[in-house]
Amino acid sequence: MAKTEAGWHRVVAKARPGDAYGFRLSDGRIVPDPASRGQASDINGPSLIPDKKDYSWQTANWQSRPWDEAVFCEIHIGTFTRAGTFRSAMERLRSLADLGVTAIELMPIAQFPGNRGWGYDGVLQYAPHRTYGSPNEFKALVDAAHDVGLMVFLDVVYNHFGPVGNHLLSYAPEFFRKESTPWGAAMNFGQSAVRSYFIENAVYWLTEFRLDGLRLDAVDQMEDDSPIHILQELSESTRRDVPGPRRYLVTENPANSIELLDHSCGPLFDADWNDDFHHSMHVAATGEGGGHYAPFSKKPWKSLNAALACGYVLEGRPLLASPTPGRKPPPRAFVHYLQNHDQTGNRALGERLISLIDEEAYGLWLEILLLSPQIPLLFQGDDYGEHKPFHFFVDTDDDRAEAIWDGRAKEADNFGGLPQGKTIANIPDANNPATFLKSKLRSTVDAPYQDRFRGKLRSLLTVRGGKVVPLLKEVQPGVVVVENDGIVAVNWPLADGVLQMRANFTSNNVDLPLWPGSFLHAREVQKWSDGSVILGKYGFALVRSGQQPSRIESGG
Repeated sequence: MAKTEAGWHRVVAKARPGDAYGFRLSDGRIVPDPASRGQASDINGPSLIPDKKDYSWQTANWQSRPWDEAVFCEIHIGTFTRAGTFRSAMERLRSLADLGVTAIELMPIAQFPGNRGWGYDGVLQYAPHRTYGSPNEFKALVDAAHDVGLMVFLDVVYNHFGPVGNHLLSYAPEFFRKESTPWGAAMNFGQSAVRSYFIENAVYWLTEFRLDGLRLDAVDQMEDDSPIHILQELSESTRRDVPGPRRYLVTENPANSIELLDHSCGPLFDADWNDDFHHSMHVAATGEGGGHYAPFSKKPWKSLNAALACGYVLEGRPLLASPTPGRKPPPRAFVHYLQNHDQTGNRALGERLISLIDEEAYGLWLEILLLSPQIPLLFQGDDYGEHKPFHFFVDTDDDRAEAIWDGRAKEADNFGGLPQGKTIANIPDANNPATFLKSKLRSTVDAPYQDRFRGKLRSLLTVRGGKVVPLLKEVQPGVVVVENDGIVAVNWPLADGVLQMRANFTSNNVDLPLWPGSFLHAREVQKWSDGSVILGKYGFALVRSGQQPSRIESGG
């Protein structure tokens, strides 16, 4: 290859779609294309010339869905079905759509080491993982999802490359910063080639595979001292360069950077995964208060209500070099969940929330999640009440497997610690294929309990779609009405009234302030009087009032 003045190396060669190729380095090694569109074998093998013209889209007129209609189900392709492929995942899409789910979000599929893993250690960011199927089979999955009305989002990792198979580190070290993230070498976004690599990657996934949106993993680790932060440029470039209907951008941002969600003049990002809601909810539901849950352990119910009212609870840290002061984002700028891959798979035994608390309490948490004005996210299996665990799993060599094993107990401490009577020896070996197989969902979900569970979810999502979604564009950040333990009491202002949510997790009847109006959904409401309502144990009420209940908004 001939080297240009700008440092790029180029060659013109005859090649056809499907041909294998690699880059030969000065020491004789042959490495894959870092922008490979597909691999012939694993991350160390040759790349394949793609054929962009050999897939015929069946849903060419798909126009996506309004953001306010989003109800996510996060899925991991390898464990979503027994076969663990793009093709087999298509078989379960209609079941989700029939339930009222409107979007699937795929954990990362960019080529990563081995045949099994979560995908957050990918190194070839343009290549769908070959174990899941070909690029065309991924397109077929997107096509099938759009055919039943489901949006498709992809989780992408732009903060680091995995430590295994990162050949760029050896021949283009300038691609990375001297600093490191907790998981691998950090990106040097001060280099124009690095910026282009990731911006073009976002445009590639959205355009080539007609995805409806992306979720950017751990953006707080995307450090950038450039005049225009990579996050800002990426957002602006995708809005400008991706043709067709508008695509959505979601962050996972532990820094709680409010300027990324400033809706006063059009947000850089449509929403953020709000761990503050999950963590406070989890402490309130289970009593676990160590690790990541510690900041919420003293007053979890106060934090929970605050998260429902305004989104972030903990003080944020700006990421942009010159953040503009913004208003509190509206509720629809936050994605809420009772669990996701992190909160299940990083537990010592991979338990789901439904296995940690009683069924009635879990049902009430579902009502809060699905009927709040935030955007709800379910984790795969939540659609039918799955109790099977979801574990952390990898496929790597013995040396790295030992290091991963050493870190599992520490990671588990952040998510509930070891259950009583269990020791480190009880933590499943992440590198054992059996751990991966135990994380796969059931092949059939037709038990009577699961039918009842799906019926309740379908009912709740019908209420959400018909009565809550039409309000979302006007719902503003709310206020907490009552701060008693075991009580959820939040008011969200509307353009012509107020949306009020009340829930009772205590064992006693409670008299809660509630301005009379139209019930959108209610259970165990025993009495209504002017300005208050009595809820029984696990009672719930969602009410829209046509006027502002100013006299109870300052409660506490």
